[in-house]
Amino acid sequence: MLSRAILRNPIATRSLITLARPAGASMLSARRTTTALLSNSVQIRKYSEHADEETFEEFTSRFEKEFDQAYDLFEVQRVLNNCFSYDLVPAPAVLEKALRAARRVNDLPTAMRVFEALKYKVENEDQYKAYLEELQGVREELGVPLKEELFPNAPAGPGLN
Repeated sequence: MLSRAILRNPIATRSLITLARPAGASMLSARRTTTALLSNSVQIRKYSEHADEETFEEFTSRFEKEFDQAYDLFEVQRVLNNCFSYDLVPAPAVLEKALRAARRVNDLPTAMRVFEALKYKVENEDQYKAYLEELQGVREELGVPLKEELFPNAPAGPGLN
């Protein structure tokens, strides 16, 4: 990929071909030599390589396990941040594990932020209400209020308005 971009650049191509071409060699052989040099010297790192192969079920089980293993507030918040950084809305089972992990480390604000993050992540109000309905029992069991319940007259921030 990078080698094609460099070879399309006329200035880089001329300078690389001049360096790689021995006297009397054709342009085609010089281009092959240049491509071989570039492909051997340039390493490309794919940071999100695992994300292409991971299914939603694998994602869900991985984060359920990570929330179960989170042992302090920093770990819970780190896993929560990682979970919401993906371009999908986590399953209710993952959110339940997140709420239980926040309760385990005794941090109500983090538990409330799970619902705030969920509100920003879903596409519309109906999806948000469906998640709230699904997690209603866990919310009542753990005593986690919503921001909307605590501050009903507060101005709406970004997210669903």
